[in-house]
Amino acid sequence: MIVLLLQIFITFFVIGIFTFGGGYAMLSLIQGQVVVAHAWMSESTFTDIVAISQMTPGPIGINCATYVGYDVVVKAGGSHLLGVIGSFSATFAIVLPSFLIVLALAKFYMKFRSNRFFDGVMQWLRPSVVGLIGAAAIILMFDTEWTGMPGFSRFNINIVRENFPEWRSWALFGAALLASMKFKAGPIPIILCGGIAGLLLY
Repeated sequence: MIVLLLQIFITFFVIGIFTFGGGYAMLSLIQGQVVVAHAWMSESTFTDIVAISQMTPGPIGINCATYVGYDVVVKAGGSHLLGVIGSFSATFAIVLPSFLIVLALAKFYMKFRSNRFFDGVMQWLRPSVVGLIGAAAIILMFDTEWTGMPGFSRFNINIVRENFPEWRSWALFGAALLASMKFKAGPIPIILCGGIAGLLLY
């Protein structure tokens, strides 16, 4: 179990180092590690964790790390206390790089903000952030893989049916999208109405 806790810490520490753009950009990196690389959980379980992280207070990336840390340890046979330690390990690991980097930047930002190299790095990071946020949405919707022999491989893409099992899910998605885009509804009313609709429909 100590090895697993260490793996969780290292995994989320690396995610914290290479995440630019906040919690939503972080989701694609978390999914790539916990679902694909380590196979600690299924795609549908990760989607449920993302939904819970969205509904609970706090940054979604940090909330997701907290839930993942607990879920992975408990499913590996650990006690609830070890699950809490797993949550703490994942949460601490994912915020530690940001804390250290921001601490350093706070000292040097005013000095280097007019530097052309620094400005060039910021110009490169902005579109990358948009790409990471978009990747998080696509990853939750589609399962992609390469099949075949090297040099003759084929790219397959399939809808993750566990995340969109029936028409009611699509109806809720459409209603939330319409409320957000057309009527400019805020996230809190959409979440509350989605929860009530889920209770009634399911």
